[in-house]
Amino acid sequence: MTRRTALLLGIDVGTSSSKAVILDMQGHEVSAASAPHPVRSPRRGWAETDPADWWGSVRQAVQAALEGSHSGAEDPGAVAAVGLSGQMHGAVLADADGNPVRPAVLWADERAEKELARYRDLDAGSMERLGNPLVAGMTGPVLCWLSEFEPESYRRATWVLQSKDWLRFRLTDHAGSEHTDASATLLYDLVQRRWADEVIDALGLRRDSMARIGLSGEGAGELTDSAAEALGLRAGTVVAYGAADVPAALVGTGLAEPGALQLTVGTAAQVATLREEPRPDKARRYHVFAAATGGYYALAAVQAAGLAFEWAWGALGCDWRCAYEALAQSPPGANGVSFVPHVAGARSPSMDARAAGAFCGLRLSNVRSDLMRSVFEGVAFSILEAARALPEYEAAPQVRLAGGGTLDPAWRQLLADVLDRPLVVLRAVNASARGAAVLGGLAANLGLPPDEGPKSSVPQSVVYPRHGHAVQLAEAYGRWAGWSAALAGRNTD
Repeated sequence: MTRRTALLLGIDVGTSSSKAVILDMQGHEVSAASAPHPVRSPRRGWAETDPADWWGSVRQAVQAALEGSHSGAEDPGAVAAVGLSGQMHGAVLADADGNPVRPAVLWADERAEKELARYRDLDAGSMERLGNPLVAGMTGPVLCWLSEFEPESYRRATWVLQSKDWLRFRLTDHAGSEHTDASATLLYDLVQRRWADEVIDALGLRRDSMARIGLSGEGAGELTDSAAEALGLRAGTVVAYGAADVPAALVGTGLAEPGALQLTVGTAAQVATLREEPRPDKARRYHVFAAATGGYYALAAVQAAGLAFEWAWGALGCDWRCAYEALAQSPPGANGVSFVPHVAGARSPSMDARAAGAFCGLRLSNVRSDLMRSVFEGVAFSILEAARALPEYEAAPQVRLAGGGTLDPAWRQLLADVLDRPLVVLRAVNASARGAAVLGGLAANLGLPPDEGPKSSVPQSVVYPRHGHAVQLAEAYGRWAGWSAALAGRNTD
């Protein structure tokens, strides 16, 4: 196989689906596929998935992508490397052979809220090393909860892994972590770039369950015979350590300039910018994590974007077509209706797991299209509020836009109007999986630097804000912010 004919496979384990993307060595997408897997909530505030369901959706997605590549000029058997990305936070407890000892706890899980008190008791130096706000769905608090309420499961676990790390174990029979996911666990020293042993000890957790940390573009192992047969690939194919979904998406879209802002909208939403140094926020309004290619990135996160949409459309009895039509049927400001999308708590800037969602400002004159438009506006307002927490936002002349949750032109236009910035729309629907594929190429020493990989850094289009709409929406944002503040910290149990 020559470098020219080699293919790169990127796999992304998302919250509700797995995606597989095959790239050629010029960064062109040969094929892509996805397959769903369930999220279960056995108790209120819990969010879990059986890793066996991840494996099932990964197999479906990879096999479909390989079948889709048959129409191209390339041989699907020429996959020379595999890279991985996945949803961040949460925890997968696995035994010595990689078998899960219980369902995976996901990032949206709220059960460990009270365990955050154990972090608040840490000394100031330890908190400074972590450099991040406290979020219940992160690995450290989740492990605190599991060690107290499911001690047998925690005792049986040899490894604590993230979603894509568990998948890599399934593919290679080797346990491992890497910096982008490790830095998002609240168990990682952001400055020393290593596990925060002092914090792990102070919390009473097990250091021996934290796997070796590798580099995102480094080879972590090779496909085993059984994994290769299940996926339809060659045994011995290099598998990269990979990266968490957000930093993988930054690679997949070619973001290389510190200070530039990129918005990704999916189940959640993230506004990210690269930094050479971490510079954590003293008010802990946003996150700072390790980037996939060295350095760091600052991340302002919105807990519920697509998650809020799916809930709202189900509650209102409408589909996506009906919802998008409402953007034209109801005027900017949704005739006074505000929707606060904190149906799973809030992240940046309040980091308030107890924040509640609501429809506010309802009058007898309001109709369903007002409610539906208010949902779009509420998610957009939450993104604006998060973005404003980043110091880089005020100086940014534009915002790059990626992610599969922003394909509709009217929704893109609303985001541009609310942010009051031009949106540079990137050709990168599967940005995380594309970035994972690039990292696989690096691991296989194919000489493919991230900024010369996917051609998605070339903008597909630019959406400019409309001044009149921006003014009306700025007024609506003020109303929304008042309702959001009034709902802050509400305990709905």
